[in-house]
Amino acid sequence: MNSISSASEQNSVAEATTSIRVDANMGKLLQDAGKLKPQDMERVLKLQQEQNLRFGEAAQQLGLVTEADIRQALSHQFEYPTIPAAEAGLSPELTAATDPYSKEAEALRSVRSELLLRWFKDGRKTLAVGSARADEGASYLAANLAVLFAQMGRKVLLIDANMRQPRQHEIFSLGNSMGFSDILAERVPSLQVHGIKQFPTLTVLPAGSPPPNPAELLARPSFGALLSGLETSYDIILLDTAPSQISSDFQLISARARGMLIAARRNVSRMAPLAELKEKIIFTGAQVVGAVVLD
Repeated sequence: MNSISSASEQNSVAEATTSIRVDANMGKLLQDAGKLKPQDMERVLKLQQEQNLRFGEAAQQLGLVTEADIRQALSHQFEYPTIPAAEAGLSPELTAATDPYSKEAEALRSVRSELLLRWFKDGRKTLAVGSARADEGASYLAANLAVLFAQMGRKVLLIDANMRQPRQHEIFSLGNSMGFSDILAERVPSLQVHGIKQFPTLTVLPAGSPPPNPAELLARPSFGALLSGLETSYDIILLDTAPSQISSDFQLISARARGMLIAARRNVSRMAPLAELKEKIIFTGAQVVGAVVLD
């Protein structure tokens, strides 16, 4: 019986075995997605062998699949959940899910990295996201960060704490009949959260019924108790807050979260309102974790 004696030969065999396994997985994923037919496999494998290509490269060169198809299959292989941009009902604002390889998504991943290093590293779990004006992108930023943390496998809860102009139920195509406000008002017996099918570790709590007294609800001791309880069940909790120019709700929320990330928009935001927002956050005893300028 022949034996493999050299380390280089062993490595070559291991690499070849891995390559075959990866190609087989890629082919099956593309077939399962309806992108390849069984009869296409032989053509792809033949071209792959002739030109020493990866399976996806060969399939794309034959015109059988697109680059987007390959990326979607790779997302499944590496357990990195994304959603096809054409999926019905999904808001195009959810860039991290629908266009994860775009410049915008990469910039948002940089923000995620900064937060992991500067805020969440010391055992903190909760962060508010807010803005001075309604058109500066706080809801967009909170939603995309929630997806990005879920793509890392973190157990994430996104709370729409903007009970005046809620957006998260629209972005994630959820109902908003019961939610955060109803829990604070003790109108429901349990947490009214929604799991996001495409992101198994992401849960969203919509704003709920429009209350006449959001600030009074947030001032109740039950809000702090709710967050404390949730922190035992989730790795990261993000709170989307109402703009500071609309209400003072953000102060109560940032005080409970102990920190806020500010969203600003290029050519829209003005320095004076942002400076005022920063001062009011600091006055509550919370930290301004940073500011993100969106295009």
